[in-house]
Amino acid sequence: LNSDQEAAASGWPEARRWAESAGHRFAVGRGGEGFVAESQTAGASFRIEWGPSQRNYIVGQELRVRADVGPATDVQMLAATRRLMERLERHVFEQYTEGTETRIGDQTPEEMRWVVLYPQVPGKSLGALRERFGLLSNRPRASTLWLEEGLAGPLAKSIAWHDPAAPMVLVVQRGRFVLRLALPEPRIAVLDGALSLGLAAAAAARRVAEEVSRGAVNSTRPSTWGAVP
Repeated sequence: LNSDQEAAASGWPEARRWAESAGHRFAVGRGGEGFVAESQTAGASFRIEWGPSQRNYIVGQELRVRADVGPATDVQMLAATRRLMERLERHVFEQYTEGTETRIGDQTPEEMRWVVLYPQVPGKSLGALRERFGLLSNRPRASTLWLEEGLAGPLAKSIAWHDPAAPMVLVVQRGRFVLRLALPEPRIAVLDGALSLGLAAAAAARRVAEEVSRGAVNSTRPSTWGAVP
């Protein structure tokens, strides 16, 4: 590490100890603005990142948990805090009605467009989760199956460590999973909780992908939006 990296790393000693005590690799991120921890444990590999937000719907620093969910399928799923989902829906709708379709198609992250494109899981299926979270998918059955295969419990338990005012989104597409969470400082309780939720969500998504691959989940809803690289 150079002097700048060492200075940055010294600001997160608890995060470093948290990662290394669990056997995860820890490194300061590019530019010294955050850090990365990752594990290659068989069956539970992941990458957790904390640094500047990569999405305009999260301001400041964000925590990201990434994992592969098996061979890529066409299934797209999203779970998000209810407040964030409503805000994204309003934002995209306002852009569209103001005649900025080109900017929406070229610059808006795919998950932002999904909130107005794909059907949401009905509140009765979400049960107690409906007050805090919303779920959707291009295959309506897939998002419900995601809950049933192991997402519901960890989402419910997130109340213990997640501030409902902090935007959080879980996205599955192209065989990959990512959790994004607004987090000004890398608090250990949140690192623990987000990693646990992320791994559970990724494992459940792998089971959904298996069902999709064998044709057990309904077909994709038609899309009128162009793909974003």
